[in-house]
Amino acid sequence: MWTEINNQLYQKFVFPDFKEAFDFMTRVALVAEKMDHHPTWTNVWNTVEIWLSTHDAGNIITEKDKELASAIDRLLKNSN
Repeated sequence: MWTEINNQLYQKFVFPDFKEAFDFMTRVALVAEKMDHHPTWTNVWNTVEIWLSTHDAGNIITEKDKELASAIDRLLKNSN
């Protein structure tokens, strides 16, 4: 579930291992590139954290962030 923190949408994703976390990041990267809207994220072994805000709008949450968050949710839903 996405949480609004400091004008950003945030979510932490935990996977069984690094390979699955990296696969998720790869799929998100492809979607983000198509949308021309790139997340701020970190990865440590099986954990991926993502923060979404629109930098050229003053680092606030915009419709672009909500659309990317929804696309990420669909990726997870379709992978199960």
